[in-house]
Parts: sequence; structure tokens; C-alpha cells
Amino acid sequence: MRYPTMLVAALAAIFLMAPAPRSSAAQVGITVNIGPAPVCPYGYFSYAPYNCAPYGYYGPQWFLNGIFIGAGPWFHGPANFHGYVNNHYDPQHGYHGALPHRGVRAAHHPGGGFHGGNEMRDGRGHVVNGEHGRGH
Repeated sequence: MRYPTMLVAALAAIFLMAPAPRSSAAQVGITVNIGPAPVCPYGYFSYAPYNCAPYGYYGPQWFLNGIFIGAGPWFHGPANFHGYVNNHYDPQHGYHGALPHRGVRAAHHPGGGFHGGNEMRDGRGHVVNGEHGRGH
């Protein structure tokens, strides 16, 4: 009686290790991998590949004690956060100027001296209530 029990256990193990049959339908896989926030002196754009934004893009609401509080998937601000941006410094709006590299130190106080905010956004890059034109 001992051998039939071992045979059944071996067959069950082989059955469980067999690969599942593939269906003829297309299979889709999604991978989400969010690492640490980019280290940028003046913040980063809220869309992939999350390049560093130039000085003047984000208003002072985006900084806490001189440290960028985030945008995109790394946002750490309070609930219902809204802050001004100057989208003239956004490549998606035609900006072709220099962008700082990741890891460099700020040449100016982050968020200080911001002028010309023309769009208010939440921390995930969405325009909030269509508010435009008020800068700090």
C-alpha cells in the first residue's frame, strides 16, 4: 500500500508542475515600477520620464523649507493641494531651453523669485479648475 500512495503523490506533483495551456487570445502584461523620486534642484515634470524642470517652472507652493514636495507618483503634499506652474518652461508647451541634470544642486533658492505662473495644477499634473493667469 505504500507504493500506490507514493505513485499518486508523484503524479500529483508532476501535474501541478506542468505549464498551464496557452489560450489563442492575446495575453497582456502590465508592470508598474516606481522607484525613488528624481533628485532635481527645482522639481521635476509630472509626466514620464520625469525630467528635471528648470528654475521658474514651479511656484513656491511646491516647496517646503526649500525642498520640493513632489509631483507625479511621488507627491507628498497635503490633500487638495494646488500650486502654480509657469508652463512656458515645459517642453510639452514648446520650451527648448536648458534643463538641469538630476542630482545637481540648486543655484537659487528653490521656489523663491517665482513669477508668471499661468496655470494651477494639482500634484499629479492636472490643471485645477481651469485657473490661469495668477502668479506669485
